[in-house]
Amino acid sequence: MNPVGSRSDPYRKFNFRVEIEDIPSADFLSVEGIETLTDVIHYREGGENPQPRKLPGLHKYSNITLKRGVTANRDLWDWRKTVLDGRTERRNGSIIILDEDRDEVLRVNFFNAWPCGWKVGSLDALESEVLIEELELTVESFSLD
Repeated sequence: MNPVGSRSDPYRKFNFRVEIEDIPSADFLSVEGIETLTDVIHYREGGENPQPRKLPGLHKYSNITLKRGVTANRDLWDWRKTVLDGRTERRNGSIIILDEDRDEVLRVNFFNAWPCGWKVGSLDALESEVLIEELELTVESFSLD
């Protein structure tokens, strides 16, 4: 609990770092898809109860999409290629939220991830923007530290 008069500002969304097991360079422009959902099972008991009970079902963890500028580094492609070659390598990792002093304040850990998608953005001779690659990871679970 904060003392009276003190303020607790929300963290800025540009201060983050990504760590992936066995990937030495993990600098990304954006991270999307940190989400958990639980299916709702509607169960109607016998008798005169006109409203069903709602029970928790399967827990689901969304895919994470990581975006970064394309460079000569092929770490992400090499990991994706293990899946394409039938040798899927599962890895753990973390998305680390930093405060304004770049100190760690929250860690979202993901487990047993593997790349289910990889793409390079469109090429256009009329634009001068940075070329972006995206890696989509499927994960089995998240935890917060």
